Amino acid sequence: MPMFRRQQALGVSLLVFSLGLNAFAFQAIAAEPKMQRPKIALVLSGGGARGLAHIGVIEWLEEHRIPVDIVTGTSMGGLIAGMYAVGMTPAEAHHFIATVDWDTSLLPEPSYDQLAFRRKEDRRAYQLGIALGLKGGLSGPAGFNPGHGIGLLFERATYGYSAMKSFDDLPIPFRCVATDLETGNPVVLHDGSLAEALRATMAVPGVFTPVELGDKILADGGMVDNIPSDIALAMGAQIVIVDDVASQLGSRSDLKTLGGVIDQALDIATLENERRGLKLANVVVTPDLRKYSAADFYNSEQIIRGGYEGAEKSMDALLPYALPEDQWQEHLRERYARKRIVPATVTKVEVAGVSGNEQEHLQDELKKYVGKPLDVAHLETDLTRATGEGRFDLLGYEATPAAEGTGLKIYAHEKTYGPPLVDLALNVQGSGTGDFDFSAGVRLTMLDVRRHGGEWRSDVVLGGTNFLATELYQPLGTSHFFLAPRAFFLKQSRADFIGSHEAAEFHDRRMGAGFDVGYNSGRRSEVRVGYEYFNGVLSTIIGQPSTNLQGISGGNGLLRARFVFDGQDNPNIPSRGMRLTAEVDHVIESPGVHSFQQLKLGGSQFIPVSSKGSIFGTASFGTSFSSTAGFFQKFSLGGPFRLGAYRRDEFLDNNFAYTSVGYRYELFRLPVLIGKKVYAVAGFESGTTFAGFSGPVQFHNSITIGTLAETILGPVQLAGSVSTTGRTKVNFSIGRLF
Repeated sequence: MPMFRRQQALGVSLLVFSLGLNAFAFQAIAAEPKMQRPKIALVLSGGGARGLAHIGVIEWLEEHRIPVDIVTGTSMGGLIAGMYAVGMTPAEAHHFIATVDWDTSLLPEPSYDQLAFRRKEDRRAYQLGIALGLKGGLSGPAGFNPGHGIGLLFERATYGYSAMKSFDDLPIPFRCVATDLETGNPVVLHDGSLAEALRATMAVPGVFTPVELGDKILADGGMVDNIPSDIALAMGAQIVIVDDVASQLGSRSDLKTLGGVIDQALDIATLENERRGLKLANVVVTPDLRKYSAADFYNSEQIIRGGYEGAEKSMDALLPYALPEDQWQEHLRERYARKRIVPATVTKVEVAGVSGNEQEHLQDELKKYVGKPLDVAHLETDLTRATGEGRFDLLGYEATPAAEGTGLKIYAHEKTYGPPLVDLALNVQGSGTGDFDFSAGVRLTMLDVRRHGGEWRSDVVLGGTNFLATELYQPLGTSHFFLAPRAFFLKQSRADFIGSHEAAEFHDRRMGAGFDVGYNSGRRSEVRVGYEYFNGVLSTIIGQPSTNLQGISGGNGLLRARFVFDGQDNPNIPSRGMRLTAEVDHVIESPGVHSFQQLKLGGSQFIPVSSKGSIFGTASFGTSFSSTAGFFQKFSLGGPFRLGAYRRDEFLDNNFAYTSVGYRYELFRLPVLIGKKVYAVAGFESGTTFAGFSGPVQFHNSITIGTLAETILGPVQLAGSVSTTGRTKVNFSIGRLF
């Protein structure tokens, strides 16, 4: 029995010892720290449109559960990195880029349909694509594009992430790189406004205006650190994955175009600093994007797909960093828990960057957003239209903290070179040495004369046509009604035809003044009623004019009512929209005739039938009713887009009718600094001038085939025309067409 007790006691002791040992072992295991995985950084290079491939790479990484703890980028890589850092999923980023209208976002100013009506008049009459002003002397902007449109993309993507103490507070800690233009040093952007940081890292010199941030003037970071692996390591990264879309140089065949040469030169300029970044990488993804240029935003889907395929080719190097499903889901939960939720209701609007009347005007225009959820699309439209008035080169927005809601901060940037603003024109028309006209012009516009919206606009055109004019445009209070006194001088060469034979050439001189009262809707239409008086003189240069053109001179006075509606999307070569004009004149006096009335109607319509093609139709009609018009009021036809197979002003009479139908098709795009697009155009024209409605009317027809190009000099046309009677003519022109 005692032996049994001793054995029992020994067994209990062993059991207790065993349990204690197991408990100790459990405590030791529990106390052991959780195994840490390496901190992974994703580094995204610059490369213009090729940088859109980063979205495809991110899609692949997330599909294969590869975590990203740090993200850095430069230029377009900075933009995609910023979108990822604020918590956008790859699908959201892909959708965001797919819905961007690059044609509009990359314009140096708001699209034509968003311009104020008077700025539309400027673009139709003065089409040289050069922005100039006289603030502090004749000068232009510091970049081809101030970045208003592309800036709105940044603000939309990063809304709510402004005035940050550190970009470490983002769902994914983030940095981007810009270049200090004064010192040439890299600047790592790590706090403040995220949208401003993205604008700075993408400010390609010569293309986008540099960004003033604090005491620095910043431009594209690709010049100094296009693959910022060093920044990722400084943030604590242990594994660096680089997506390199920039360091592949093109082949000899890629150097046959201007765009290819420019792309290659830019790539070579950044090659050395890219190699430094690549040496610090553990994994380099290199999508094959050699057939896409830095400006090829219009192939975004193919480029994104190229990024995905590039990551797929690097699968063996990437998959070792993949997480198990449970750890991946935990990683995502931690990331998205850091996203900012911005209160929907706007409780106040603040305007910064401008003062005085302009600040009050913007504040008044935007106060409608207070007390309701922010409609981002409408806000961006309003900011773009305010930019389209001419004073500002960009307007942006961001959310700021506010009691029980969201503060909306609008920052305005006035043009550094104006007002006064300067617009230029170059007008050339010719079909041979015997029919050639050249003139160049300048328009000077002073804004906000006496009050907001007041303008003083003056024109000087010299050459084959000489034109001097000035107009003071004054709104009545804050309404859309206005007063507009003006004065002008016009001298132009004209021909006198007997049949198809040019019998003489003479000067047509007019000098006079007028006063209008009108209503301007803001963007699309204007109505004017007024009186105009001018003295007209005809003087022969060469030849013997017909009897009815000899010795004509004297005063011309008329009452005029005019309506213009402009709903087209381009002043030069529209793809869609309608333009209408209607004018009624009561001519009180004109040399050699009694008073009479005239009606003038005109319109054009462009209808897109494909992504690159549009059909168009134009029609115009003018009549002096049953009266004989004075010479200075007669209607003429002939010349490009006015019966192209005939000479300018070959047909002249009391009444006229004209119509055309045609098709224009986009052939290709020009490099961004040269122009926009080149089109093929074919059309049929028919028109006539006639003395009265009781006599015979003969219509003249013309078929035209040629090319049109939107260039920095304005629209350039080269076309051949043939009439149904066998007349042929080749026309070349620079300047306004439709």
